[in-house]
Amino acid sequence: MTTTAADRGPSRSALGVVFSIVFLDLVGFGLIIPVQAFYAQSFGARPAVITLLGASYSLMQFLFMPFWGRLSDRIGRRPVVLSSVALSTLGFLLFALGTELWVLFAARMLAGFGNANIGAAQAVIADSTAPQDRAKGMGLIGMAFGLGFVIGPAVGGTLAQWGLAVPAFAAAGLCALNWVSAFLFLPETRQPQGNGAPPQNRQEVRAAVLAQPGVRPLLSLSLVMTTGFALMEQIVALFIEHFWVPEALVAATAAEGHRRAARLTTVAMLTVGVTMAVVQGGFTGNLARRFGERNLVRTGGLVILVGLVTVPLVGEYGSFGLFVVSCAWLAAGQGLVTPSMTGMLSRFVGPDQQGAALGLGQSMSSLARVIGPACAGSLLELHTRAPYWTGAGLVLVGLWVMRGLPDLARRD
Repeated sequence: MTTTAADRGPSRSALGVVFSIVFLDLVGFGLIIPVQAFYAQSFGARPAVITLLGASYSLMQFLFMPFWGRLSDRIGRRPVVLSSVALSTLGFLLFALGTELWVLFAARMLAGFGNANIGAAQAVIADSTAPQDRAKGMGLIGMAFGLGFVIGPAVGGTLAQWGLAVPAFAAAGLCALNWVSAFLFLPETRQPQGNGAPPQNRQEVRAAVLAQPGVRPLLSLSLVMTTGFALMEQIVALFIEHFWVPEALVAATAAEGHRRAARLTTVAMLTVGVTMAVVQGGFTGNLARRFGERNLVRTGGLVILVGLVTVPLVGEYGSFGLFVVSCAWLAAGQGLVTPSMTGMLSRFVGPDQQGAALGLGQSMSSLARVIGPACAGSLLELHTRAPYWTGAGLVLVGLWVMRGLPDLARRD
């Protein structure tokens, strides 16, 4: 029998490098968040085009996550990780050096293509851990996501005070450091395949998962709820600039107006990241055990609904401090909804369908982060309330979809 990495126990080198890769990927992504809208604005982009720029990154991740994962099965994890990180580095560098709007789109798409390597990173963890340790190993990715998303916007907003391109240069530098770390320390964890049973047909597995009661409505729920939240995420910077950066300041010096908006956006996004990390890490698990995931999704959905309705009113009639509180409210609701939907999905399928089911759930979230940003800018051009109230309508649809979910108690 062939001895695999998982049989031998976790490889600390592999796990540490994977944590570093995902963490630095998310820091690099977060560095761009406070400045992306204003950087594109400096090239003459309208709000509808600006949010399409964000959607282009997510679209490439949606399309190519399966590609990198399958390629790593064929040629190995190490070459896939090195190639994808190199592409991300080039994408961020191209973004920083861009002189035309189309170059920014090409840069974000290239970075999204490279940063779609989460499947390969998860495969390294699966290769390097015993089955009983795998959930803990996968938790490293969640931790890296959370930390990266909190730290990235905070650092990006600070660096933007020296120029809107500076965060992109910093992201390229982090990716280059990432590549060097992977080149020096990441071992090849994929083991040669033995003469076992033929692999299951991917389409058959997906069909079997979708045939399980509750899976289809839950995937629909994930799509509409995440789209509703994503509508808010991509127009935060433009919303803040509209209400809390004086027009006289922008007219006098656009660069100073953008720097001020970037600082305020950093505060808002940092609040969102910290709140979601605290809620997901400190409360959701205990609340789910006490009240059940269905009740948490319903409660979190109602919290998000109230936030999406009231945030534009806060912008028109309130202070920035109250807006930050509203962002924390929205993030708390999303922190309840997201892990609870994942937990419900894992309970609707059997042990041998977990990967396929959770992969479909991730695909729905990725698709939502394409649809939401793609529509947010056009909605903002119609009215400042339109993206938020459209998101609220989607959340209402999601709460209605919940009526079609079977009783989890019957599944356990």
